[in-house]
Amino acid sequence: MVMAIDELKKATVLDFIKSGKRIDGRGFDEYRKITIKKGAIGVAEGSADVTIGKSRVIAGVKTEIVTPFSDRPNEGTLTFGADFLPMAHETFEPGPPRIESIELARVVDRGIRAAEAIDLKSMFIEEGKVWGVYVDIYVIDHDGNLLDAAAMASTAALQSLELPAYRDGKIIREERSPKALLEVPTYCTFVKIGDKLVLDPLYSEEIVADARITFCVGDDMLYAIQKAGHGAFTKEETLSMLDRSFALRKELLSHIER
Repeated sequence: MVMAIDELKKATVLDFIKSGKRIDGRGFDEYRKITIKKGAIGVAEGSADVTIGKSRVIAGVKTEIVTPFSDRPNEGTLTFGADFLPMAHETFEPGPPRIESIELARVVDRGIRAAEAIDLKSMFIEEGKVWGVYVDIYVIDHDGNLLDAAAMASTAALQSLELPAYRDGKIIREERSPKALLEVPTYCTFVKIGDKLVLDPLYSEEIVADARITFCVGDDMLYAIQKAGHGAFTKEETLSMLDRSFALRKELLSHIER
């Protein structure tokens, strides 16, 4: 039944794209409405609830005392995980992590880590002890472009991080200090459908796309690129999407930092 519905969606989307339109009326380089609510999880040290159109992702940040990596004994650790909840979409099922959820966590991780957004050196406590920062991403509703939603949720959650106090060998979670990011990277995801480049794809656009690409950028720096799908992008197409990612940065930052 799901496959039959998807086939109908594909035909409709392709007809619209061929006529130079999108099924929701947006321009090819426009985002859906974005909302970000920080502090969505009261027990977390940082959290954010993000919606892009009908897609919704929640990210929560927790901290624990951990042993540092042997090659970085004076730095804290940063770990990302993603969970596609079965209620989010009819194609999601209970069980081990999906390949898509592992990819999503890794892409978000790669951009934030490449931007050196979080000051891991300041997470050092004492020899053999550092703060471990865990970012858990939960997909609540899926209608396309989970990458950007997850990236915004993770970045906003880390931006709101409040580190617990640590005294006499104990974590005191009732006492917290803000831990602002050194850099706030922004992500933009595009898909290619035929010869059209489409920003912030709907689920129905993703299932007909030939390729997908995500850019993670700073004010004047490209931090990471992730490409998926069998299709290809020309040099000109890639540069135009990169330019659009930089152009949208101020708008996306306004949502994250609000």
